[in-house]
Amino acid sequence: MKKYELIFQDLENKILKKIYDEGEFLPSEMELSDYYEASRATIRQALNILESRGFIQKQKGKGSLVISSEKLNFPISGLTSYKELQESLDFESSTTVLKFEKVKIDDELHILTLLPNDSYAWHILRARKIEGKYSVLDRDYILYDLAPDLTEDIVKDSLYEYLEDELGLIISYANKEITIDFINEDDRKYIDLAKIDHHVVSVKSHVYLADTTPLQYTESRHQVDKFRFTEFARRQKI
Repeated sequence: MKKYELIFQDLENKILKKIYDEGEFLPSEMELSDYYEASRATIRQALNILESRGFIQKQKGKGSLVISSEKLNFPISGLTSYKELQESLDFESSTTVLKFEKVKIDDELHILTLLPNDSYAWHILRARKIEGKYSVLDRDYILYDLAPDLTEDIVKDSLYEYLEDELGLIISYANKEITIDFINEDDRKYIDLAKIDHHVVSVKSHVYLADTTPLQYTESRHQVDKFRFTEFARRQKI
């Protein structure tokens, strides 16, 4: 990892830990240069990344001001559609449908999706733009027989709204897995990542109907610094 990347990560960590709090100025470029034993050009590279990530605002003649770096709270418990989440959190977003195709579930896809072998599924890839930047990449496999008349316009708007309100399906529960993954080719192509980014947060879900029929496999890949993943937990004695 290059030195400016290490400096950026250290400064980011100090801002997140409130060592440099909102409304305060970071040390000057000269002070940071001395502290990190780096050139001022290297310090500027680190500060430029901090600014692009929304952690600081450079003010001419004053320095780098730490500003609010609020992240969107994405709940990981429960089963909420993206449109419902957007409406509840009230953030600006738009969706681009990158792929919408019918595919056959072979052995490899069966292992991944748990959808029946030799069945057919809709394969959907959507990029979510949030406040001007593509920050989420959603890949879905939906059992074709349950929604044969699905259209690209529907998946661009709200898939769950169509499945529940139009088709009357009862979406009941999901098994979820959350991991930090290395960036792949599609992430780099479709998400607005910085050169310094090496990872995304991946949320994989197998979704079932009330009668336990497997409906959907989905993987949502999120820009790491855009979201805060939250869950409500209640203690239960064993």
